[in-house]
Amino acid sequence: MNNNIFEQIKHTDENGNEYWEARELMIVLDYNKWENFHKVIKKAKNTCINSNININEHFLDIKKPIKGGNGNIQNVVDYKLSRYACYLIAQNSDSRKKVIALAQTYFAIQTRRQELFEKEYNLLTEDEKRLYQRGLTKKRNYSLNKTAALLGVKNFGKFHDAGYMGLYGGETANDIAKRKELKYREEILDNMGSEELTDN
Repeated sequence: MNNNIFEQIKHTDENGNEYWEARELMIVLDYNKWENFHKVIKKAKNTCINSNININEHFLDIKKPIKGGNGNIQNVVDYKLSRYACYLIAQNSDSRKKVIALAQTYFAIQTRRQELFEKEYNLLTEDEKRLYQRGLTKKRNYSLNKTAALLGVKNFGKFHDAGYMGLYGGETANDIAKRKELKYREEILDNMGSEELTDN
């Protein structure tokens, strides 16, 4: 048994954020009943609250459709968990189980790596941050376009305009380009600061 089991059940949302689903984590952590695992989640949430950290950023309530014994589909409670939430769950679980001890180590190391990355990122100049975020935006847009094409999107100009309009209060790509006084064919994303790129 190794850390790959936690990597295998890791998900990534449309913004590139990692998360784990509680019911999948429950199985890996060797819990047979949701009721018992849910008690651990509640303890972890209390630890989060007592640390003055917003639980909604780490424990997001979701519904998961499952097939019941009679074949009917029913929605059950689940959670999208951040890396930190998984760490707290592991800390509040029975460490006598080998898999729990492994989870505690894995999520502690991953959480620490993220903290170190954030500290290092904050030391970058604005230009360095902008270049880093521009690279991320390029990768994520490529992934987004690939997924959209698979789902049948044909008009990518209109598709991306919808995203801009949602983020910029109704402004299209052309509106933003005019406001920024960009030249013809000049790329909007190349003319954003690091925070604006992060939002995008």
